[in-house]
Amino acid sequence: MANNDIALMTHLLRRAGFGASRAEVESRAAQGYESTVEELLNPNDHPGIEEDLLFRYQPAYNEPAAIETNVQQWMYYMINNPRQLQEKVALFWHMIFCAGHSKIDSGQEMGLMIKMFRENGMGNFRDLLMLLSTSPGMIYYLDNSESHKTAVNENYGRELLELFSMGVGKDEEFNYSEDDVKACARAFTGWNIAPSYPPFPYGRSAWEFRFDPADHDESDKTFLGQTGNWNGEDILDMVCGQPATARFVARHLYNYFVADEVPVPSWRQTPPKDPELIEALEAAYFESNYDITAMLRVLFNSESFKNARYTKVKNPAEMVVSTLRLVGDHQDIKPGLFEISQEPKYMGMDLMNPPTVEGWHTGHEWIDSGTLVERINFASDYLGQTNLPGVKGIVDRLMSEGETISPKQFVDGCLDLVGQLQVTDETYGELVSHAEREGDLTHKSDTEQQDFVRRSGEMLQMIAATSEYQFG
Repeated sequence: MANNDIALMTHLLRRAGFGASRAEVESRAAQGYESTVEELLNPNDHPGIEEDLLFRYQPAYNEPAAIETNVQQWMYYMINNPRQLQEKVALFWHMIFCAGHSKIDSGQEMGLMIKMFRENGMGNFRDLLMLLSTSPGMIYYLDNSESHKTAVNENYGRELLELFSMGVGKDEEFNYSEDDVKACARAFTGWNIAPSYPPFPYGRSAWEFRFDPADHDESDKTFLGQTGNWNGEDILDMVCGQPATARFVARHLYNYFVADEVPVPSWRQTPPKDPELIEALEAAYFESNYDITAMLRVLFNSESFKNARYTKVKNPAEMVVSTLRLVGDHQDIKPGLFEISQEPKYMGMDLMNPPTVEGWHTGHEWIDSGTLVERINFASDYLGQTNLPGVKGIVDRLMSEGETISPKQFVDGCLDLVGQLQVTDETYGELVSHAEREGDLTHKSDTEQQDFVRRSGEMLQMIAATSEYQFG
């Protein structure tokens, strides 16, 4: 099998999921790139998590109430869901349609929001915005529950336009005005949540969306140059038909799946890195009537995507989940996942609790002196555990290269098996120099095998500590 096929498939499974074992990469490469893309884009054609079995072992995952349990359950899904692109897209929308537990104070509502992204995030964008606009958690988080026809709260209307759909502007022009924000907010009056019972003494009752026609502003509104008695659904129709929305969604997809872009607030003044791919994604958006899967098909099959290897800093969830999938840990239901689920928080990404509605700043902003230590310690700790099935598999593959392996072959093999990691000449030289201190590796006797395993764990830990390992 050509090495280029392995490298390309490794790249696809790293970006359209959270990485894969070498065995899965080789199986997928044999299947073919285009065929694998189509399989990823049609997750409902394939089995997902066996929830009945999961709930049997973890009853708390069935309608979980605590935020910690919801985050823990999502971590399990990211590690183990065969429908990897579904989980990657759920994380994508969570980083854009931001709502946080710090205000909502309902772990169950946050879990339902992630489930909504998982089940609908690859579908129609207009439908997704409708689900978002009727999500009780989002209605409460952005104060639409406090917006009334006699006292309009503009928070949701503003964020819908600025952060969820159109963006402030493109090509150095503004996409909407303050009057458009006001009209948008008026259109969503009456979109509220059903009153919940007090949380004590019996606990919180589930929220439900409620439309109150008596609290809806029925007067004419002028939005994006069109005047009428618009309601929230009319606003979504007009928003989704805007070229600005196609550009906004396309740039987010590029920033998440292809290469790190400038921060979102700079998009009005800064053109896309790859205008041709963005234009192709915009065309797919309109030709498919706003279908996200159609846009992803164009993206994954583009040469821009195929050649954009290691051009993105892994976000903390990607760092944690991809490392666990590489080493083969927590693929069974067992204790210890709570501690794992907290790791992204220590790296700067508190899942289900973004710092603001703007979300997290991505790219190189994930890295600072504190978070880098957490990232390196986590990855090197796991890659150094040679008893884990994934690490053991790497060691076995290295041994299969021959009875005697030179330091250079050893380093090349380790870099290849952790995901065909690309490193600078300086990093490569340091890794080879370290391996050369103990000479060639052999594994004829039990003692030599033990030494081979030890040196493999050390080398994998060194690779985990490189700056290049931070990229995906």
